[in-house]
Amino acid sequence: MGSLASEERTVVGWAARDATGHLSPYTYTLRKTGPEDVVVKVLYCGICHTDIHQAKNQLGASKYPMVPGHEVVGEVVEVGPEVSKHSVGDVVGVGVIVGCCRECRPCKANVEQYCNKRIWSYNDVYTDGRPTQGGFASTMVVDQKFVVKIPAGLAPEQAAPLLCAGVTVYSPLKHFGLTSPGLRGGILGLGGVGHMGVKVAKAMGHHVTVISSSSKKRAEAMDHLGADAYLVSSDAEAMASAADSLDYIIDTIPVHHPMEPYLALLKLDGKHVLLGVIGEPLSFVSPMVMLGRKSITGSFIGSVDETAETLQFCVEKGLTSQIEVVKMGYVNEALERLERNDVRYRFVVDVAGSNIEEAAAGAPTS
Repeated sequence: MGSLASEERTVVGWAARDATGHLSPYTYTLRKTGPEDVVVKVLYCGICHTDIHQAKNQLGASKYPMVPGHEVVGEVVEVGPEVSKHSVGDVVGVGVIVGCCRECRPCKANVEQYCNKRIWSYNDVYTDGRPTQGGFASTMVVDQKFVVKIPAGLAPEQAAPLLCAGVTVYSPLKHFGLTSPGLRGGILGLGGVGHMGVKVAKAMGHHVTVISSSSKKRAEAMDHLGADAYLVSSDAEAMASAADSLDYIIDTIPVHHPMEPYLALLKLDGKHVLLGVIGEPLSFVSPMVMLGRKSITGSFIGSVDETAETLQFCVEKGLTSQIEVVKMGYVNEALERLERNDVRYRFVVDVAGSNIEEAAAGAPTS
């Protein structure tokens, strides 16, 4: 056990201070290490589209200063006296959730991501009244329940996107019984989550069709990711030919889009699973689902247990995410590029290698 901090610790992160979403160095304090807390030195942190939503207040609930980042991989440097799951020196991951009530039905079923009192890893308030801050920072303090061990054989920078993008795809496939070999699935949108959707579904033995708005990603989808087919949604003839062909669609698009063209692709009892965070209503006419007993449903990240399963699944199947590693000083450019979909397929910030403490000299403090 590392020496238990008797005082609050000062750390450095990169924070947004207003709805421009621009990040810059920010110094703040973390809570004292509690009995079940794990202190994590951040090594890498993936960049998710949700980081843009939150930093730019696109969901209308952002609080500033805000340190984003919820695909965090780091090294345990200290543990509280009641920590049993992790030890100093472990390489671990922290995802979207860092707290829950532990008493409601979802919590008791170990799907704590659906707890109505869940606490987000950033842009939220912890039980002690402090704002939570994410992984674009040198250090985090996290309850052991929400820390998962990174298995041997998985590089830490590769593991980071699996803590959000990977488990976000794995969880609904498992929950909705869509893991049997031979199923025909569609992956709508080929970004950070979508590219993991292709990889995970293929590893489960599915026939995978990537659905995109243009043909520009065809070679990437089929030659690099191993998709079996590629469907351009603006090609009316091709869409008509593919009607009633899919058992499910994993919809990763994070902006408003029509539903009916994609519902037509589903077989009887097919499922359209929404994964993208969209701040305005989607619409469809009811016969599109009634006349095929089709389902529109949603899924949100995954539990800590499912995250551990996802990591182990990826090790066993030899799956990795396709990433572009950047330094913290490049994070604003990375966010801009992500917003225009100019990344293949996930940015990961090398936090430990970015000397962010030096960059914070003279920066505002909490």
